[in-house]
Amino acid sequence: MDDFLQRAQVLIEAIPYIRTFYGKTFVIKYGGNAMINPELKKTVILDIVLLKYLGLNPVIVHGGGPEITALLKKLGKESHFIHGQRVTDGETMEVVNMVLAGKINKELVTMINQASGKAIGLSGQDGNFLVAEKKVLPDDQQDLGFVGEVKSIQPALLNLLMEKSYIPVVASVGVGLDNQIYNINADTVAGELAAALQAEKLILLTDTEGIYADPKDPSSLISALQIEQAKAMMSSGAIEGGMQPKVEACIYALRHGVSRTHIIDGRQPHSLLLEVLTDQGIGTMVVE
Repeated sequence: MDDFLQRAQVLIEAIPYIRTFYGKTFVIKYGGNAMINPELKKTVILDIVLLKYLGLNPVIVHGGGPEITALLKKLGKESHFIHGQRVTDGETMEVVNMVLAGKINKELVTMINQASGKAIGLSGQDGNFLVAEKKVLPDDQQDLGFVGEVKSIQPALLNLLMEKSYIPVVASVGVGLDNQIYNINADTVAGELAAALQAEKLILLTDTEGIYADPKDPSSLISALQIEQAKAMMSSGAIEGGMQPKVEACIYALRHGVSRTHIIDGRQPHSLLLEVLTDQGIGTMVVE
């Protein structure tokens, strides 16, 4: 009986959040171990489908760096990175597009559909909704190849899909005005997309509990991080590597109308539900 009462209490606790977020758009950047571990993958998909049934509008953005690297290795091609970004020549871009817009995107769509959701997979090539341009590094000395940044997003297609109760699943591939395909950082796409959709929340799944004041001290987790503090930590190197584009995506989203941004631990089962529907949030919230 105690177990049933506890379940009832969890549902009661969720009611204010369901009421507050009903009909609101949530952009979820899906990546890290939660995208590789089969059990975690299943729980994330179930969380997303449940949020849709509760009346929220989740939009999924995904990358797929490890799978791209693995396939390139099988093809005998070495991966090179500059400032954490994959150097993407023509052959590599073909592999990136095949893995992201083909393999991973359709796997996620299939899993959502099998879990009684309705999903549609997209990349920037679909309706040209995600227009990209070549990314140029500040020093202009090194060429990243076909690595892009977001030039513009036309959210009408995604809004139409959500109105018809579909869950959009977006691969982080954009198309240029010259029809060239570009590889774009998935965190960046998620931040730009959240802004374009005027989302209620941007949630980024990662492989850490959140942001630490001291990266070597797990007890120094920051629950709420202000933008100016985040900028100072990036300048000092306290936030670096893969965490930097996540924080930059949060800052961009906040400054373009998104209400809340969160970096949470995708390794924790049902972390999405814990963040969205409980009194105690998890991870780090980046705030104005």
